[in-house]
Amino acid sequence: MSKLVPPHGGKLTPVLVPEEQRAEYLAKAKTLPVIRMTSRETSDLLMIGMGAFSPLTGFMGKEDYQSVVNTKHLANGLAWPIPITLSVTKEQAANLKEGMEVALVDDETDTYVGILTVGDKYEYDKVKECKEVFFTDDQEHPGVQKVMAQGDVNVGGQVVTFSQMGYASKYGAYYATPAQTRALFDEKGWATVAAFQTRNPLHRSHEFLCKIGNEICDGLLIHPIVGKLKPGDIPAEVRLKCYEILLNNYFNKDTAVMRVYPMEMRYAGPSEGILHAIFRQNFGCSHILIGRDHAGVGSYYTPYQAQELFDQFKPGEILCQPIKVTSAFYCNKCESMTTEKTCPHGPEDRLNISGTKLRAMLAAGEMPPANFSRPEVLKVLMEYYQSLNK
Repeated sequence: MSKLVPPHGGKLTPVLVPEEQRAEYLAKAKTLPVIRMTSRETSDLLMIGMGAFSPLTGFMGKEDYQSVVNTKHLANGLAWPIPITLSVTKEQAANLKEGMEVALVDDETDTYVGILTVGDKYEYDKVKECKEVFFTDDQEHPGVQKVMAQGDVNVGGQVVTFSQMGYASKYGAYYATPAQTRALFDEKGWATVAAFQTRNPLHRSHEFLCKIGNEICDGLLIHPIVGKLKPGDIPAEVRLKCYEILLNNYFNKDTAVMRVYPMEMRYAGPSEGILHAIFRQNFGCSHILIGRDHAGVGSYYTPYQAQELFDQFKPGEILCQPIKVTSAFYCNKCESMTTEKTCPHGPEDRLNISGTKLRAMLAAGEMPPANFSRPEVLKVLMEYYQSLNK
């Protein structure tokens, strides 16, 4: 009997067809009308397919969409902070009828990914969605840009998926579904697992926070996002080298593992923090580390707004609980890694290097101090940034 936290809504609901049936579904899809998906819609479809977005088994219909935007809950009352939708133009929507099947094709790669059975179609208020989900409708925000560029009609309905878009072959054993991570945690005898969400290489500050989670729980899941990021973010293959260095040299292999997942970042800050907790619950995690500016971008969110949003949900609504941590850094006076909460010293004693400054240093061949990041990690990053210069 598993000791792990149950999935959100009680059970996993994957809709990825068995491997031996995928060719048959692909052949069928090629006979159907097509909806072309943005990269974000494709990544959401992959998350639905693997069961990461359980209990969702398709794109949201009008009732769930409106409930999520207005209340951060599905129509059945289950906590859910961000609409998971598929949009089309009004012209495309005119040809869609309830009950018809359509093929879902990734627009960037021309890959057939799944089949949707149309449930309903509905117009929606993009500005309202942005204000409720991103807390802004500023079109400089990358998540807002995506929503405002969508079609004017959402199409809801059940889906099946038959492609993993090459992620499984590219990332091998690191690519895991919720059912697979749960099996892994059960095998290790873990009852509690802390998840660490990341889209960046891990520096000493991240490593320190991970180890706080590892100390509190039986195990740690370092869970990097490998879907599409915004321009300027470090590619997944470079980050993966950095993660492997840390796992092989600075983490206990008996209590820490890494797996990756295919979602695309929305940079929705607090709302995305809640979503991260919900789908980590599906992966079997009882806790998630929520730190400074979780899933944020620019200056759209206050430093700990993501932590504060968790407090708006009733106890038991989200079973993957936040481990609320403050910003970590090396303090020259403490002579150790520490945090805003525990260090009594001022900014002049704290080793803080902004992302912009770090990129400039590495591009110039200047090695940041070892107290900021492990030298082996910095070497990988320096090679990457210097290759960009060339």
